[in-house]
Amino acid sequence: MTDTTQHTARWEWLALAAAVFVVIALPVYYILEVRGQAATEAASAQAAEFVGSVNCRDCHQPEFDSWEGSHHDLAMDVANEETVLGDFDDTEFTSHGVTSRFYRKDGKFFVHTAGVGGEMTDFEITHTFGWFPLQQYLIPFPGGRLQTLPIAWDSRDNKWFRVPPNEAVDPDDWLYWTNAAQNWNGMCAQCPSTNLDKNYDPVSDTYNTTGSDIDGGCEACHGPGSLHVQWAEMPDIARPETENYRLVKRTSGITSQEQVELCAPCHSRRSSLADLHHTEEEFLDTFLPSLLNDGLYFADGQILDEVYVYGSFTQSKMYQRDVQCSDCHDVHSIELVFEDNELCLQCHREAEYDTIEHTFHKFAGEEGEPVLGDDGEVLFEVGTGALCRECHMPGRYYMGNDYRPDHGFRVPNPALSAAIGSPDPCLRCHVDQGTEWSQEKVNEWYGPGQSAHYGEVIARGRLGEPGAGEELRALVTDDLYPVLVRATALDLLGAYPGRETQQVIEIALVDEEAVIRRTAVSMLNYPDPAKLAKALSLALEDPVRTVRIEAANRLAGELSTYLSGTKLERFETVLQEYRESMLYSADFAFGRYNLGNLHNTQGELEDAIREYEAAINIDSEFFPAKANLALLYNSQ
Repeated sequence: MTDTTQHTARWEWLALAAAVFVVIALPVYYILEVRGQAATEAASAQAAEFVGSVNCRDCHQPEFDSWEGSHHDLAMDVANEETVLGDFDDTEFTSHGVTSRFYRKDGKFFVHTAGVGGEMTDFEITHTFGWFPLQQYLIPFPGGRLQTLPIAWDSRDNKWFRVPPNEAVDPDDWLYWTNAAQNWNGMCAQCPSTNLDKNYDPVSDTYNTTGSDIDGGCEACHGPGSLHVQWAEMPDIARPETENYRLVKRTSGITSQEQVELCAPCHSRRSSLADLHHTEEEFLDTFLPSLLNDGLYFADGQILDEVYVYGSFTQSKMYQRDVQCSDCHDVHSIELVFEDNELCLQCHREAEYDTIEHTFHKFAGEEGEPVLGDDGEVLFEVGTGALCRECHMPGRYYMGNDYRPDHGFRVPNPALSAAIGSPDPCLRCHVDQGTEWSQEKVNEWYGPGQSAHYGEVIARGRLGEPGAGEELRALVTDDLYPVLVRATALDLLGAYPGRETQQVIEIALVDEEAVIRRTAVSMLNYPDPAKLAKALSLALEDPVRTVRIEAANRLAGELSTYLSGTKLERFETVLQEYRESMLYSADFAFGRYNLGNLHNTQGELEDAIREYEAAINIDSEFFPAKANLALLYNSQ
């Protein structure tokens, strides 16, 4: 589950809720070509069925052996003597004044802890969730729910600990463990499972969640495998020539973007529009990735909250130069292909970069003593500063004990960090020093003057500083910058209205990157509603769902009255897509809030009230729903 403070988690979801979706004007011939190709691929994908990882083993034994025991394999399992790592020998753990007891009974695993309303209750643990460096536990609740216990097992140090938030949470709060924020079906299930259907019914408020594999199996990356298995079971001489061995998803001979987007559904901070069926060709057809928003990322793009890897890696020069996940990670075991600096020396010259002249730090094994803090604790070992990852991949702890490196592979820039308040990687180890010291050292070693960084522009844009609009517009229109940087700059231009900004938005409507088109559609505005409706109607034809459904959302209500004929028919079709996407997220406050907004714009006031109230019932502190509900009541 997501590591966060009580308020951060709620407002991150609010950030995803506030806008919801957008589109573009593309040449008709391009759209038809894309749709024709997609239709052919979709027909093949629909014909294939899931068979389970066990049916891959006989022909792919080495790959299966490598995958078995990996983080993907152990992502989730049925609780039993082999899978449970925690101490259930009548062990007690106290946190926030509550003493929980872990014990066994009749071969099953139980915990006595504070449950609904804070009442002490005995719960059976039915599933494990994760493996290392921590393991969480899932408990069944009425309505088909599985809830994540807030006490996890530290599998590195073999002890129980409280997963953040560290402060006590009121039992009525959305973040409390028996409520929606810690619900496995909606918050967690999509990633550690294969072919998962959430199956949430907003009328009965129940789940009927199903999947073909309980873990991240072979078909999570390769797609449903029945056609491939049929082909493989034929005698060699009878096997027909076939594309990709009748596998639905191509995983070799693909670009960095294609491979990253294959991993992105589980390794990105994003909102989901539908179930993940592992046949998708376009990432933004099913998911909307978070931009480099304040609270999620530092202004220079470094990771702040738990954003996983996609957002940082796509900012890197590695990504831009077609380095792929598999260049560093074995695709089946997920382990690194080399250790320490050997990993980086696959591409970077050892004689130039793996030297003290470059790192200015001693290597492990060289003369020197560990650096100790005032309390005698080892701050860092001699030699760690000579490891590429320590300076170029500074990490943060999530979930209490899970250290995750930033995958932006950025050049350390203490001056930039000091200017915009982002972490200075030097001071992670040199805790007895300050930013002036690290800037002096960098200037001494590498010379003064670092190139300008987009982080300075993003920081000024976040503050709404006068004059930042021009710099943000330059970021948006320069395709040498990472896509998420450009989309974030475009989003920040909302604070800098005017003709120049409007021109940038218009150009962004036909950008080749869907996330930029989607951001542009959400921001497009004209004083003339007929002109706005016409521009948005072009976006209804966008081949990517997140783009076109945002256009439909914007057109709902009065703007749709300017449409007629085939444009009106297309609007109604795409609006239904938008409605279905929000119904998929109806177990979240932002989903019900957006449905309420839709009903409100269409004059369906009783339905709007119902959805706003449902959002508030899910999260009593989801203030946008309260504000809109109050305004609606006031209008009556």
